Amino acid sequence: MTYDLLVIGGGAGGCFAAIRTAELHHGARICILESARKPLSKVEISGGGRCNVTHACFDPEELISYYPRGSKELLGPFYHFQPSDMVDWLSSKGVALKTEPDGRMFPVTDQSTTIIDCFLSSIRRLGIKLSTSTRVKQWEWSGEQNIWKVYLQDGQVMQSRVLLIASGSDQRTWDTLRQAGHQIIPPVPSLFTFNIRDAQLTSLPGISKSHVKVKLPQFKLESEGPLLITHWGLSGPAILKLSAWGARVLYEANYVFDVEIQWTGDEDEQETAHWIRSMANMHGKKQVVNIAVEQFPSRLWKYLCQRAGIAPQVTGAEMSQKQLDALLKMLCKDTYRVTGKSTFKDEFVTAGGVSLKQVDLRKFESKLLPGLFFAGEVLDIDALTGGFNFQAAWTGAALAAEAIADRLQHP
Repeated sequence: MTYDLLVIGGGAGGCFAAIRTAELHHGARICILESARKPLSKVEISGGGRCNVTHACFDPEELISYYPRGSKELLGPFYHFQPSDMVDWLSSKGVALKTEPDGRMFPVTDQSTTIIDCFLSSIRRLGIKLSTSTRVKQWEWSGEQNIWKVYLQDGQVMQSRVLLIASGSDQRTWDTLRQAGHQIIPPVPSLFTFNIRDAQLTSLPGISKSHVKVKLPQFKLESEGPLLITHWGLSGPAILKLSAWGARVLYEANYVFDVEIQWTGDEDEQETAHWIRSMANMHGKKQVVNIAVEQFPSRLWKYLCQRAGIAPQVTGAEMSQKQLDALLKMLCKDTYRVTGKSTFKDEFVTAGGVSLKQVDLRKFESKLLPGLFFAGEVLDIDALTGGFNFQAAWTGAALAAEAIADRLQHP
């Protein structure tokens, strides 16, 4: 049997591309090839099992600012299919989303199975074949037969008029694409947390600060936002942003570098120094480590005082200029040595993949091999955490589906 469309990869991008193609070209013979036992595995674990579908950012000009790689190239596609379009599509299937204060969007059920069930029911309703536990060995274009041939590990050969690659960060796929002439930007991890060997810091797991500034002076990178102390080092949005923007340089540094934390957020050194003096004068009889500071969790405040060399018995009135300066340094330029990384398990993402210079992003089609389309992480596109990576997959799949449906209707 010759299919109209074979999709390699049953993740978010692959499944959505298959569904949208079937919706636009009724009766199309479509098959999704997924190597795992079940499809949509990232959808299942995203957002702690709630599925962070997209982000409530409806201005394409602003939306692209969340993409360290692919921002310029995605502007046009986002004008064609953006978060509001995905929200509308899901709504048409009876799936309602809610927006959290930080802009992340989830199904109102808070269950990723809501999205998975929606996709799988659409696949069944549209007559799309879903073949799981199916490993692709190789694929090629047969000019003589004017057909794509896909070779499976079990020896089976499948044929299709159009081929869409949505296999994520798969080295074998990239190797095949490289052999076909595509430039592959070397993949490196993009969203990860920082490992720090500091027993005192890592003895405070679970403590967070809602707004800090974090800098990587060596690379002239900085970000701000919530920060979380973990039993292995530092995490939270402020750290994940830095890991995304610095993905390649941090990889080249073998994940060994200094990180500088400004615990006071937007306050500069002068403002912080004035605040410390005022606090010391106001609570002169109290021990500095026990002064209730609204902006800081008590354990974090005591830790920073200890790090500044302020003994537990020192009161506000007794604090010397040297101690004040040391505390100021801890609050504004608290520096740690990062010695490694840990993958952010809920949203593992890579920077790298098929070079966008060789992809027609009006259709997400290869410029080298007409009839070969892409969706998702196989491309050199990645974003910050918050539903943006899924949105890039939805957008690429939607545009590819439109082009594929048109190609099938007008060969």
